Order: sequence, then C-alpha cells, then structure tokens
Amino acid sequence: MAMAATVRSSVTGFTKSLISTQRSTVARAVICPNFTSSEQLRNFASGSAPKDVKIKVPVAMFGGSGNYASALFIAAAKANALEKVESELADFVSATTKASTFSQFMKDLAVPADIRVKAINEISTQAKFSDITKNFLVVLADNGRLRHVDTIAKRFSDLTMAHRGEVKAIVTTVIPLPAAEEKELKETLQEILGKGKKVHLEQKIDPSILGGLVVEFGQKVFDMSIKTRARQMERFLRDPVNFDA
Repeated sequence: MAMAATVRSSVTGFTKSLISTQRSTVARAVICPNFTSSEQLRNFASGSAPKDVKIKVPVAMFGGSGNYASALFIAAAKANALEKVESELADFVSATTKASTFSQFMKDLAVPADIRVKAINEISTQAKFSDITKNFLVVLADNGRLRHVDTIAKRFSDLTMAHRGEVKAIVTTVIPLPAAEEKELKETLQEILGKGKKVHLEQKIDPSILGGLVVEFGQKVFDMSIKTRARQMERFLRDPVNFDA
C-alpha cells in the first residue's frame, strides 16, 4: 500500500508540473542508445545478466505487447526480481489510470521522446523503482509505447502467474460472489486442475448477463448465464416443430 501511494504521489506531482510547463525542446539525456525497438528489447532482456543464464518464458507470447512482456520477464527472472517488478508495474499502471492528464500525456505521440523519457525518469526515481522497471519504462517511453503499458502489464502478469504454476480463472457475475460460493467454485476448479497447479480466481461484474455466471478457465468457457440460456430457449422455440418425428 505504501509503495502504491508513493507511485500515485509521484505521478500526481509530475502531472501538476506538466500542466504548468510548455512543451519546449529538452536536451536529450543519454539514457539508452537510439536503437530500433527490437534491438532495444534484445539488449534490455540480456544486457545485465550472466551469459550462461538461460531463461525461457513459460508461455509463448505474440504481438508487440507480448514481445515487450517477454523481454521484461526474461530480464526480471535473471535478476530474481519477478515479484518486485510485477508489483511496481502494477502500481504504475494503477497510478496512471487515476491521473487523466498523465494518461493523455502517455498516449500523445506528438510529445517528443525526450520529454516522455524525462517524465518516466522523474517518476521512477521518486517512486524508487528498481532499475529493471525504470529502464523498461524508459524503453517504452523512448519507443512511444507507453500507451500500451496496461496491456503489457497484464501480459507480464500472465507470464509470472504461469511461472508460479497459477492458472487464472475469470468468473463473471451480476453481483460479487459470496465468500462461501467463491471458495466452493475455487475448490471445484482446483480439483479439475489437479496437483501442481494453483487457481487464481478473478471476479468480474457484468449486469448484462442477467444472472448465473460465466467462467473463463484456461482455454475453456463455461457459460451458465441467464442471458445465454434465454437465447438458447429462444432459438429452440423458433425452430420448426416436426410433428411427424
């Protein structure tokens, strides 16, 4: 909680200075070489670790966000700092979503890269982020990818969960599940998984399903919502009745 509060304070403080400062040209600090995105990621993932350390991502990730998340996972795993980096990245995303001005600042590609980098360095220093988190955010800022940080953070979290042997199950309901029902559902899913894996249950509220629940579990979806059952009944009633059958 203290770390999250510090990050929020850092982002808020920078946002205030951002409002009062015009977008003038700032001398570019030599924070990282001007590599292409792919080269930066390769260097970031392998730069500070011993050459004999081989790290593999537990789940194959594709696309730009997947590549960034995988590079961060490799760097954090080599430094034995997965949990710390995961926590810092989550705190950063949480703080920025609550600061609308800074959120717009991150998404605005018209902002020069050096200003984005300067902002990230200031926030990271005030929040006392680890070097891995700070350097990674700098790479995102330099490459104009800060606007994707929330997606990257989610994919990074998927990797760390897989590394810990956790499987995320998302249960969607109209209202939060009572503690007893949540416990029962978690135990049922745990039985399906068997030993060696651990269920990480995430609740999601969606009034549009009308009632019941939807469970997304691995590659499976168990849809037991009233909305889906009503649609199935509607299709059944619309089908022509064959009296000769």
